[in-house]
Amino acid sequence: MSPLKMKIPLVVIVGPTCVGKTETSIYLAERLNGEIISADSRTYYKGLDIGTAKPLYEDLQRVPHHLIDVVTPEVQLNLAIFQELAKSKINEIFSRDKIPFLVGGTGQYIRAITNNWSPPTTTPDYRLRHFLEESANEKGSEYMYKILQFLDPTAAEIIDQRNVRRTIRAIEVIFKTGQRFSSQRQANTSIFDLIIVGLTRPRSELYSRIDQRIEDMFCRGFIQEVRNLLASGLSPDLPAFTAIGYPECIAVVSGRITEIDAIKEIKKKTRIFVRRQANWFKPTDPAIHWFDISKRSVSEVEDFIRSSLKTLVNPDSLN
Repeated sequence: MSPLKMKIPLVVIVGPTCVGKTETSIYLAERLNGEIISADSRTYYKGLDIGTAKPLYEDLQRVPHHLIDVVTPEVQLNLAIFQELAKSKINEIFSRDKIPFLVGGTGQYIRAITNNWSPPTTTPDYRLRHFLEESANEKGSEYMYKILQFLDPTAAEIIDQRNVRRTIRAIEVIFKTGQRFSSQRQANTSIFDLIIVGLTRPRSELYSRIDQRIEDMFCRGFIQEVRNLLASGLSPDLPAFTAIGYPECIAVVSGRITEIDAIKEIKKKTRIFVRRQANWFKPTDPAIHWFDISKRSVSEVEDFIRSSLKTLVNPDSLN
């Protein structure tokens, strides 16, 4: 397999939170001589383990994983940095005659690779960002969102109005570059040979799995994880702590809400998040091959990927 003579094959596993991407991708990577690259925007942070549902230690021993525990929570990893790191890992894995698997539920991170986006590489302008944050505090998130709608209607369509941090970042990029934030999302020809697999389950079953996962997180010590992170000196206002679950646990630690209230709120927010994930990976997307994992076996997914890979690589490398 020579990357000089062909595009590198890339297996991409997508789907909503709790659908079963972790266990499925580990099984497939074991069977198909692969290694996994995380495309989850929160598993990069050291110490954020339980709340981000990182693979367990024994799972990490089964198959090599990449882009997990990359930086401490004080460091911000933006889309451009992720794209650079992920491409480097894909090339590295393939150079060792392994199959790279890109796995995750963060839509923009997946699309940055599959659609070969050109995200802005501007360094943060903290003075401008502070001004925008002050404006948001004084006039509200709706005010900032209307500014974004005026400057870049396309970006406003895909950014949740309640996500003030992303709204501010989009406005910051527009002011810094003089270009629309949405221009980074223009699809280009992929530099990889893509095999995209989407996993799905009936919504009721998915919600049940979400509820069980969240309850398990608290049984495993989610509150104590957050307490330890704050005790280490980390600010509760860090962007890393905007991941669903961490603001609620911080509120529990500070005594503002009860653990029961936190669990209810996290379940509610996760269900909303799942519905937003569906905007990134649509059943009608012809590039995605969907498998209802509640009805079809993982071996069927394996057969599909193996058959697709045989046209791209030496079949002996899959054993």
